[in-house]
Amino acid sequence: MKKLSSYLFIPLIMVLVASCSQGYHKTKSGLLYKIISDGKGQAVKKGDFLKFDFVQKVHDSVLRTTYGSVPAYSVVDSVKPTYDPTEIFINLHKGDSAVVVIMVDTLVRKFGGQLPPFLKKHDKIFLSLKVSDVFTSKDAVDKDREAERQKEVAKDDKAVSDFLATNKINASKTAKGTYVVVQNQGDGPAADSGKQVCLFYTGKSMFTGKVFESNITGPRKDTLKFVVGRKGMIPGMDDGIRLFKKGGKGILYIPGVLAYDAQNGPTGKPYEDLIFEINVVDVTEAPKEVARNPAQTLSPQQLQALKDRMQKNPNGK
Repeated sequence: MKKLSSYLFIPLIMVLVASCSQGYHKTKSGLLYKIISDGKGQAVKKGDFLKFDFVQKVHDSVLRTTYGSVPAYSVVDSVKPTYDPTEIFINLHKGDSAVVVIMVDTLVRKFGGQLPPFLKKHDKIFLSLKVSDVFTSKDAVDKDREAERQKEVAKDDKAVSDFLATNKINASKTAKGTYVVVQNQGDGPAADSGKQVCLFYTGKSMFTGKVFESNITGPRKDTLKFVVGRKGMIPGMDDGIRLFKKGGKGILYIPGVLAYDAQNGPTGKPYEDLIFEINVVDVTEAPKEVARNPAQTLSPQQLQALKDRMQKNPNGK
């Protein structure tokens, strides 16, 4: 869960942006940007890795932010002029802040497609970022990212355990960190790894109580089917379901890192803690995995190249 205190810096960043409204530069692709730097930090070079936090806004709406959660990491490379914020990374130093202005009309003109409902023509997307560190090796990045992730794991776990304590909910915690209330374990086959489970569910945001999806009361009336252990479901669901058998019923309280992690979840936020009320309708043997045709893994360009080669050399020589 994101606490209000995690966002208090955001107005400060926007004040900084407003106070420096002049002097934007432009990348080769036409992207507007401004770098705020004292020039004292470590200079970035090609092959380095940036660690940075960012907030992305349209008007007064925050589309996404890493502040208060796990920072972003990106390799610095020679980027073609593709109207992407990574174009300016080579110009940064450790400790620098930057503002990038993305014109929605330009995005549409360059990449096509339909705009999402939160964007309109003539809108501007403001991306404000701050570089907290620069690494010279991927091993250093991986070590730092894991340390940051463990901080998020601890924070999410505390948020969920505090929620349960406040609401006087007696839940068991699995070894992986999912909190489970078993209302009825069930008396049929166990939902073990490799078994296919079939269930009804209702998913809610933990701290707002808002239902984001249900196959009980919503338009979806079909049961959800997935094979336990095949990574076809969010980790918290795959973890918690193992405490049930056919006929089981209960509630899963899933920390954000075991839900949609850094990706935007069903309510549009990363690291969001979720609740799933579940009813295990059936547990069966899993269907056999169908071996994929290797050609299916090829890109369209690779497939065309293969066809051209076969036409020139039908005997495979």
